[in-house]
Amino acid sequence: MIIGCPKEIKTHEYRVGLTPSNVLAYVAKGHAVYIESNAGEGVGFMDADYKAAGATITDKKTLFEKSEMIIKVKEPIAEEYSCFRDNTILYTYLHLAADKSLTEMLLNKKIRSIAYETISENGQLPCLAPMSAIAGRLSIQEGAKYIEKTYGGMGILLGGVPGTPKANVVIIGGGVVGINAAQIAIGMGADVTMLDRKSERLAYIDQIFNMRIKTLQSNRGTIESLLPVADVIIGAVLVPGAKAPKLITKSDLSLMKKGSVLVDVAIDQGGCFETSKATTHSDPIYIVDGVVHYCVANMPGAVARTSTLALTDSTLTYGLQIAELGVEEACRKNNAILEGLNTYNGHCTYKGVADALDIDYTPASKAL
Repeated sequence: MIIGCPKEIKTHEYRVGLTPSNVLAYVAKGHAVYIESNAGEGVGFMDADYKAAGATITDKKTLFEKSEMIIKVKEPIAEEYSCFRDNTILYTYLHLAADKSLTEMLLNKKIRSIAYETISENGQLPCLAPMSAIAGRLSIQEGAKYIEKTYGGMGILLGGVPGTPKANVVIIGGGVVGINAAQIAIGMGADVTMLDRKSERLAYIDQIFNMRIKTLQSNRGTIESLLPVADVIIGAVLVPGAKAPKLITKSDLSLMKKGSVLVDVAIDQGGCFETSKATTHSDPIYIVDGVVHYCVANMPGAVARTSTLALTDSTLTYGLQIAELGVEEACRKNNAILEGLNTYNGHCTYKGVADALDIDYTPASKAL
């Protein structure tokens, strides 16, 4: 198969879908790989590195014309839509539940799209997990930064100093994002409260943190009771492939301290706060009713080298299967890839996306 990896053009997105070592793996299996010139420059992978691994360096137009499978990091943005040929395979993060225009493009062009974030194996999301871990850790760094007075925050230090109060950090969601956020928050000395809907998850969290954090059942009453005391709130909820639920409303902001911070890690899936809107690394925050909002849609892009290595390690195995067998046979032989199939031959094949966008849903097995 002919594989193409274009340069990411989203604002401040430096990650790249393939590393030179990934190229070696594809070439060793007999596949041809096209890399757009300077695609990996932002993370220190130069064109010469890709050439040495066996790739052909080319321009964007040629890459899309020749490639049978496009491997990216982020979902295509509007100016990339025209690049795609009908029936191309697209393997990347998609987050379609929050992006109807992209979904319509994929359906109209009959793109066979596999989304990293919905590939599921044994109840886990192996291609999403490394970025969730990074986003979770970054969420505390960013919360600590933007609660500084310079940015409109309260002007407090997360861990305080002896004789002063520590910051109260509330993490809503006990998954990969939440646990990684808690690790950093504890390390910085904050008082941490974590919410989750599942009692068994709370028991696990209590155990792994050796009772160093508070664990509470996530429900409307609990969230409302924590709003007046929280200094930083991390939105770390995930409904795989679907829109995130809105857990804090605009009217709730009146209950919060002026200068407190909301960090919405679920913004790729539409955000879990009613007042959330996607921001970029160049303009990451805004303030609503005195509450600072950080809603950067590609948080791991800030640590692009680490993120690229972690991401491509997790996506390579499935990518090689798709290249070797084709989408159809790969889906039949590996249910994890079948779960990743979001659009196929003009059909939406992921129920969470169809429900969020109110469009027709065709089960992936039926579409194939």
